[in-house]
Amino acid sequence: MSESKLKKANDKIAEGVTEGFQKIENGVVGGYKKIEDGVVEGFSKMSDKFVDKFLTHEGESVEDAKKRLENEQAAREAASKEAVKNQTKVSAGTDIGRASVKASQEIARASIEASKNAGKH
Repeated sequence: MSESKLKKANDKIAEGVTEGFQKIENGVVGGYKKIEDGVVEGFSKMSDKFVDKFLTHEGESVEDAKKRLENEQAAREAASKEAVKNQTKVSAGTDIGRASVKASQEIARASIEASKNAGKH
């Protein structure tokens, strides 16, 4: 009989602890979400005002300006990737060219040296 009372008391305590934890968790998460929403909203307002004041063209909305800026950035990134790709090709070609010139110079030196030595004998 006493085990039954202990089990009921234990279950009641566990339930109370669980409910308390849930309330604390909900309060913390809710508070965090409110702070996060406030920060995001504040940043968005500041960003919109900056774009409106400094980056919009005549008669262009803030949303249109942001889309235009995003497209321009994507184009710059694509051009940069292409330039790096082309530079790698140019560098490889330049390295091959240098090696070829060096090999030709060495062959010419060896040929001149052989000619000089042939004339001595």
